[in-house]
Amino acid sequence: MAPANPNHAPKQERAIQTREQLLKAAAEVFDEYGYAGAGINKILQRAGVTAGALYFHFKDKKSLAMEVMNAQRGTIEPHVPTTGLQRLVDITLIWSHSLQADPMLRAGVRLTGEQAAFGLQDATPYAVWTRSFEECLEVARAQGELREHVRIDELAEFVVGACTGMQEYAQVVSRRADLPRRTVNMWRALLPGVAAGPAFDGIENSEERALSLWTSVSAPDQGEGTRP
Repeated sequence: MAPANPNHAPKQERAIQTREQLLKAAAEVFDEYGYAGAGINKILQRAGVTAGALYFHFKDKKSLAMEVMNAQRGTIEPHVPTTGLQRLVDITLIWSHSLQADPMLRAGVRLTGEQAAFGLQDATPYAVWTRSFEECLEVARAQGELREHVRIDELAEFVVGACTGMQEYAQVVSRRADLPRRTVNMWRALLPGVAAGPAFDGIENSEERALSLWTSVSAPDQGEGTRP
């Protein structure tokens, strides 16, 4: 058996770091300039890498944009410790602050809306969020948290659509500064109709919780200056 190449692991680690640098830089540039204005040179300059490094990881700007567009779920879900209906509420509460401070999430949302500009009509980001919410609601149903009439697929799809419209409205009105309040209000309207009695009494939904959750998940990676 041939001996292991001692340089393999460091090279692999550098490749992973380069890819992450590119995604982070691309997200920042897409967020600031949109797809049309996000030139490859701007992304390379922001990432501090060569064109060769970019094309090693991504075929072109379109494939890079698609990667950012489909990264939305991963920016939030790994940080949510709760389950069932509370988890669904918490995902949206964290999301309401992340859209103010996280370029990766903001870029993903912007690119989803602009995707026609790069030749796509891809509902995958919406489908991914819908499936995520369905998973929360399936657990909620198993735990007896939902009213009998609630259809999981319909509620999950509705919440995705409501959040999509709500963040667009908030962007126009306040540059999303009031998105946490709007998200809390959405759940105040929805929860009485979907949560079973004991579960309804136990659900935590407030702007204070939204900020606390966001602060706890952003602390390891975000500087103080980026918190809302």
